[in-house]
Amino acid sequence: MPTLRVAVVGSGPAGSSAAETLAKAGIETYLFERKLDNAKPCGGAIPLCMVDEFDLPADIIDRQVRKMKMISPSNREVDINLVNQDEYIGMCRREVLDGFMRNRAAKLGAHLINATVHKLDFPKNNTDPYTIHYIDHKEGAAKGIAKTLKVDLIIGADGANSRIAKEMDAGDYNYAIAFQERIRLPEDKMAYYNDLAEMYVGNDVSTDFYAWVFPKYDHVAVGTGTMHVHKASIKQLQAGIRARAARKLDGGSIIKVEAHPIPEHPRPRRVVGRIALVGDAAGYVTKSSGEGIYFAAKSGRMCAETIVELSNSGQSIPTEADLKVYLKRWDKKYGLTYKVLDILQNVFYRSDATREAFVEMCGDLDVQRLTFDSYLYKTVVPANPITQMKITAKTIGSLIRGNALAP
Repeated sequence: MPTLRVAVVGSGPAGSSAAETLAKAGIETYLFERKLDNAKPCGGAIPLCMVDEFDLPADIIDRQVRKMKMISPSNREVDINLVNQDEYIGMCRREVLDGFMRNRAAKLGAHLINATVHKLDFPKNNTDPYTIHYIDHKEGAAKGIAKTLKVDLIIGADGANSRIAKEMDAGDYNYAIAFQERIRLPEDKMAYYNDLAEMYVGNDVSTDFYAWVFPKYDHVAVGTGTMHVHKASIKQLQAGIRARAARKLDGGSIIKVEAHPIPEHPRPRRVVGRIALVGDAAGYVTKSSGEGIYFAAKSGRMCAETIVELSNSGQSIPTEADLKVYLKRWDKKYGLTYKVLDILQNVFYRSDATREAFVEMCGDLDVQRLTFDSYLYKTVVPANPITQMKITAKTIGSLIRGNALAP
């Protein structure tokens, strides 16, 4: 009989994917979630490959976006259209996506516990269990019930403010803040956003990122992000995107306001002892695009797959060295992606001149195809040498025209 007991703390895409993989392998899995109705403020865009890879049903996707408008600081608009009819960017509400993935993990055998984890007791050797201290939020218990659970392994999937990361002394990281308003529009205004998403760049909407208007089920998500985290500035930037998109949002009413920290780079330590971090807790959000949902789900699954493999489906307790195999695999597969997007952000988001150049470059069909292939399928499809040379020349030309190559 399997002996391994694993706690997964946090049931977003990272935690639910990890719990599902472990439960499928017959490993005793406990999935902790503080707020079962949590709706993380997030653009909610997912790549096409995630729909297939994670078996997401059609009703999870609110909108299939096939058109994108990139809007420069001077309000120059560049249309980016997906050519193939079977390709799209999925727009979802996090409360719907997260709820589905969490419930699926529970149906497959993960023990779902509605609780807040607040402390860990660490073992004195490589085989004794960890003790998790948590407050169980059972119905009828106003302040919750204090409980403990002993487990052999812990996966921290509890977001940017991860309690598990703090307990294991994973080290700090800088983080950005995402701010978003959900706005219900009049029917004619909503029709405009039927299969269209907008991305705005400019110092007025974000000093180091972009702002967005993304369509959801019956409303649009209007938001911005910045790494320069000051409460006054994020409100000012949100006012900027509201002003830029004012005509299209006219007559809309705010139905929800959300804000949340987003990690800016991986934590210094992502595995300590028999504890591993995944998703936002590990810092797996890409620069430039700010994408985290797919990488969260993927990291949870990869971490769990490594545990299943190296524990012989729960027959033995993996070591720290075993868990670090997951990190090696992750860094080998995605390390370059993160570095490239970091460079792109530093080059194209540093001034309004460089942002103008960036939007101009996005108008090129070769650039669009390469960008969408890498986003939709998470594989950087090598362009043939002639196309690659054309893209490089166009990039340099755009940068020169935008005075973006000046120091």
